[in-house]
Amino acid sequence: MTQARSAVRVAAALAPLVTCAVLAGVRDTVTTETAVLVLVLWVVAAAATGDRVAGVLAALSGGLWFDFFLTEPYQTFAIDRADDVEAAVLLVVISLAVTEVALWGRRQQGAASRRSGYLDGVVGVAQTVADGDVPPAAVIGVVAQHITEVLHADACRFVEGAVHDPRVAVIDHDGSVTRGGHHVDVDRVGLPTEDYAAVPVHRRNRVVGHFLVTASTRVSHPTLEQRRVAVLLADQVVGVLPDPPG
Repeated sequence: MTQARSAVRVAAALAPLVTCAVLAGVRDTVTTETAVLVLVLWVVAAAATGDRVAGVLAALSGGLWFDFFLTEPYQTFAIDRADDVEAAVLLVVISLAVTEVALWGRRQQGAASRRSGYLDGVVGVAQTVADGDVPPAAVIGVVAQHITEVLHADACRFVEGAVHDPRVAVIDHDGSVTRGGHHVDVDRVGLPTEDYAAVPVHRRNRVVGHFLVTASTRVSHPTLEQRRVAVLLADQVVGVLPDPPG
């Protein structure tokens, strides 16, 4: 755990404590609803950091210190009134729900950002090919770099011709992966680490080359969308490859 994350979690746990202690001094003028809203704001702030643990700590801390400082009997963890019990329970439940919603929002934002990055990569490569004044080797190098990044791989290089080695996993146009005629569940097991994965380059119905992808230092689990983007990137080099003989 990094120091920054540790600091966020400590702050998430302490902020509701300090808030409830302050509100205790003016509890005669502060309604239960107001106190709950203030505490939920701390949960939102903690969850906005993207750390689920921080959000949960803020939620639990808020419920605990709300009980201690703002419900009768004061400065005990007992609650006498049914309304206060309901308020404390709702505070924790709502806070946990807010944490999950905030984290979901961050994931969606991150996914949208990644999709935008993928699209920018494809558009950039397509523009490079359309310009026509870039050497084929440079175009292939740019595509290989983008494929490496999209698949979270270690390296990628272009090889002419079809894939003949049955040990090599092949990423098909629909994003599915096969190896020796068998489906590979990349979401579960990731790309092969002991052998290559190949992204074929098609000219009409013929494979004219393929990008060999290496992911040996770590297990990579590219999504179906990422695999499809890799195939789309690979297809961009068709325009710079010479026509095969015959």
